[in-house]
Amino acid sequence: MDSLITAAARALTAGDPLGALKRVALRDDPPALALRGIALAQLGDLSRARELLRRARRAFGAREVVARARCVVAEAEVALASRDLGWPGAALRTAGAVLEQHGDPVNAAHARYVEVRRRILIGELDAADQMLATLDPVPAQPRSQATHELMTAAIAVRRLRTEVARAALTRAAVAARRAGIPALLAEVESARRVLDVPAARLVSRREERLLRLEEVERLLASRTLVVDACRYAVRQEGTVVLLARRPVLFALARALADAWPDEIPRDELLRCAFGARFTDASHRARLRVEIGRLRAMIRGLASISATPRGFALAPRRTRDVVVLARPVDDEHGAVLALLGDGESWSSSALALALGASQRTVQRALESLAAAGKVTAVGRGRARRWMTPPLLGFTTTLLLPMALPTG
Repeated sequence: MDSLITAAARALTAGDPLGALKRVALRDDPPALALRGIALAQLGDLSRARELLRRARRAFGAREVVARARCVVAEAEVALASRDLGWPGAALRTAGAVLEQHGDPVNAAHARYVEVRRRILIGELDAADQMLATLDPVPAQPRSQATHELMTAAIAVRRLRTEVARAALTRAAVAARRAGIPALLAEVESARRVLDVPAARLVSRREERLLRLEEVERLLASRTLVVDACRYAVRQEGTVVLLARRPVLFALARALADAWPDEIPRDELLRCAFGARFTDASHRARLRVEIGRLRAMIRGLASISATPRGFALAPRRTRDVVVLARPVDDEHGAVLALLGDGESWSSSALALALGASQRTVQRALESLAAAGKVTAVGRGRARRWMTPPLLGFTTTLLLPMALPTG
């Protein structure tokens, strides 16, 4: 490898993409194309970066398997940054195996880190945690150490383990300072801020207050019966009843919790659950059926009793009932949460991350665009959606993850 290519590679490792471009901007040989692609990716020109990396991969000969594998890993990282979550993971895993076999453990580990990031984004926390546990960052590679700790913190935050997250971010900050890469330091500081801003609203006895993640963690570990409007569940001391696929039942549970300790009239319940302005016998019959289903699902946590005017919720093992709501209520909060990272997302990537159909996500995006909350860039398959982050709030509780069934 010639001196200019070596110098450009070192500049990229040190987080200096402009310095790398100065050395290889006018060259079209495969190594220069690959380095230009990585430099442009660091500068944010993801579409051009992807094109250059693809050209470099094709230009390398059949015998240059290590170089081709590195291009595949770089393409996967650019796809992740552009939120193309459907990028073929099999190609990335194959590239990582090739790099491992040919004595490039640093880039092989980087390939696995890219896969871990993807799994975190789509809520596969158990798989991400297992993969991360197999990776041992090299002490001489502070950038790798910082990346490892950032991913540890990301998983801990989504699982509401704030002490673990804070410790990981402290270690990440030390490693990032050793690496001397400004973008890495900024990423660590951004992750730290998530722990110090409001994450949810506590609604109790018709009063509200904002909670940070640490307070949410303590609340969910307490004996309080929590109707979780962030992840559509009823919780108490580790027992979780998921109602994400039962929207009517969750609407009833939240309405009952909002009214607690008082009863809630039948007409108000009908409006909350069915949006019915005018009710008749059929609506009231359906309400009785749905209340019966909800009563059966949460019977270990609370009872629902009929009153002359409506229904009332009564917890079994505690004296407190609260609602944990989003810091800012919005019908499409989960979509906004993913867009809140400041990156541009396709509707297909959003659907994959949320576990919803693409058409459902498209309807949500159209509604948010009409309200001026998101904007679209591009047309057809190239269309991407984005929005500024919710200033002053963390959307962690809205992000997808697998919950225990309890």
